[in-house]
Amino acid sequence: MAEITGVTFKPGGKVYYFAPGKGNYEKGKGVVVETARGVEYATVVIPRAEVPDEKITSPLKPILRAATHKDDETHKKNIERRPEALKTVKEKIAKHNLDMKLIDCEFAFDGSKAVFYYSSPQRVDFRELVKELSSTFHMRIELRQVGIRDEIKLIGGIAPCGRECCCSTCMPNFKKVSIKMAKNQNLSLNPQKISGLCGRLMCCLEYENDYYAEACKKMPKMGSEVGTPAGKGTVTNIDMLKMSVRVRVEDKQKETVTYNDYPVEQLRFRRPPKEKEQDEEEDKA
Repeated sequence: MAEITGVTFKPGGKVYYFAPGKGNYEKGKGVVVETARGVEYATVVIPRAEVPDEKITSPLKPILRAATHKDDETHKKNIERRPEALKTVKEKIAKHNLDMKLIDCEFAFDGSKAVFYYSSPQRVDFRELVKELSSTFHMRIELRQVGIRDEIKLIGGIAPCGRECCCSTCMPNFKKVSIKMAKNQNLSLNPQKISGLCGRLMCCLEYENDYYAEACKKMPKMGSEVGTPAGKGTVTNIDMLKMSVRVRVEDKQKETVTYNDYPVEQLRFRRPPKEKEQDEEEDKA
């Protein structure tokens, strides 16, 4: 087991493990850490804890110190600089007539560089833009192109469910999502109903997929014939939470049709052989 402290560099961002050393860092407090990009400001989300060795990449980089009042002020100023910086860069992009959409920016903790994130349907030649931005901000400039899913993660928004997008709040890493997950949950396959703001399949389809995938194996198919205590009938609806099935039973002699709900255990049906379905997995943007 290894001792770690988990930190994030932005709200809802990925959690990174660092070596806590002899320090005890409280959740929600700022710390200064050493990264491959240099010294950075981060927020503690997991106080000192132990994790299995296979879950870490050794050696862990150290937490240098708890953030001081001056460190907090520096971090706050870097955040406050962003709106004006974005406005300036948008004007420069328009001046150079570049086909790129500016999304977000961040300044290095030590003020040595600024990173601007943008999206574009094609590659952009921004060499002249970088030169002009370097002379404007007097620091090293990086421009990073991101995909549509990363764009929504950076800017956030209200999802179709009425809550903030999972990717920008509570989901540090993108999960692979496939159309089969929607089929497992018996959802409408209308793209407008199962797509998020990014236009891709909603990330939340993955949350309960394990349960529904197992439940599907125990349920008859829609429209299939099953045996019930009242005779043979046709499946018209399934409820995988209650594990019940609605069956249409037709009595030709009495010329009657009845609809009854049965627990799946009371039904007799032949499960079809496993179908070779090709998952249409959403690639990470």
